[in-house]
Amino acid sequence: MKDEIKDTKSFFQELSEQLYIYITKISPTGFDWILHIAVKMALLVGIFMVLDLLFKIIINYVFRFFHNEEKFPVIKSIYQSRITNSVAHFVALAIVGSVHESIFVGALKQTTIFIHRSVNLGLVLILAGMLYRSLTGFRYFFTIKQDYYKVMAINAISETVKILGIFVFSIVSICVVFGIKGTTIVGSLGAITAVLVLVFRDTILGFITGIHVATSRSLKVGDWIGIPKYSIEGNILEINLLTTKITNFDKTISSIPTYDLLTTEIKNLQVMSESNTRRIKKSIVFNINSFKFLNNEDIERLKDINLISDYLNEKTSEINIEKASIDHKDKVINGRQLTNIGVFRYYAQKYLENDPEIDKESPIMVRQLEITTQGLPMEVYCFANDSKWVKFEQIQADIFDHLLVASKEFDLQIMQIGLPK
Repeated sequence: MKDEIKDTKSFFQELSEQLYIYITKISPTGFDWILHIAVKMALLVGIFMVLDLLFKIIINYVFRFFHNEEKFPVIKSIYQSRITNSVAHFVALAIVGSVHESIFVGALKQTTIFIHRSVNLGLVLILAGMLYRSLTGFRYFFTIKQDYYKVMAINAISETVKILGIFVFSIVSICVVFGIKGTTIVGSLGAITAVLVLVFRDTILGFITGIHVATSRSLKVGDWIGIPKYSIEGNILEINLLTTKITNFDKTISSIPTYDLLTTEIKNLQVMSESNTRRIKKSIVFNINSFKFLNNEDIERLKDINLISDYLNEKTSEINIEKASIDHKDKVINGRQLTNIGVFRYYAQKYLENDPEIDKESPIMVRQLEITTQGLPMEVYCFANDSKWVKFEQIQADIFDHLLVASKEFDLQIMQIGLPK
């Protein structure tokens, strides 16, 4: 066995020497070593490509048996992210690096240093690619499981690891190419640590924000959000380490710093969308000068309105009983009285409660707000049973169209510029 190995080495040594002699004859004076390196690299690249193709075929053939993503989601994500290709590259190049000295023995040994460093640099770059593909595989895995909160955490971590990876692999590559120690480069970075922290400020904040959002489960890609600070409302398209992209309803895309998700008020409207309800919170401002007590004629006229007829009968009976024991009952202000604004408020409440497009399981309320110089605002607070924008606007418009016109039946005036008092 040993004799066979010696014979093989002797064969390659003789072949290498003959190759060197031939290259020396055909190359210009002083450039024979360059041509020698080129020929060696070409042969090694050829061997690498053959081995790489062979390992790819073997590994991918094995992974074909695990395509069922329900049974093997981890293996499926590894296959989709092409980590197997990086493994094939690494194994093939490692074999080439271990055998190149056996192939090229003897002549012009100084070329061995160049080839050795080239192979090591290639291994470093393959490892870097393997790291990035592994991070992509993690994202695929959690996307298959539809765990979007973990995807955000993985995105924050992976982007940070990528940046650190570029830094680390750059140092390693420099060390490999120039044959220097990594501690020499790292030691010189201590003096500029503060500068690095300043440069990577947004990266650090984005990393912290990504982890916070993922652990608090307050936001995820696809959520419908509103950001009052920027007057933005739309769906989250992407959350990266540095920027978050939001698709607005006018089909434009807004980008904000990711750390704003931690420091800025964010309204998450996704719950409203998932429950298929959307809040209506809007006011009508009435002219206070149009408010009045209702007399018997007004009450009798309003009793024809079905929604409030029972209410008026009940209230007038109560008021008449109370007035029987009150002196100066002919004075309208003595005792309780019905007002046009109060009866209208009750009418609006009953109208909303009987509207089939209003969600009955959510709060339904018509209330008076604080009086302003413009008049008395009366707010409608309820939830439409359809959260789609177009349908919601139709429901809201129908409600206020009706109430604005119905207010005239109660002799109420809507406040507006130029309205006579």
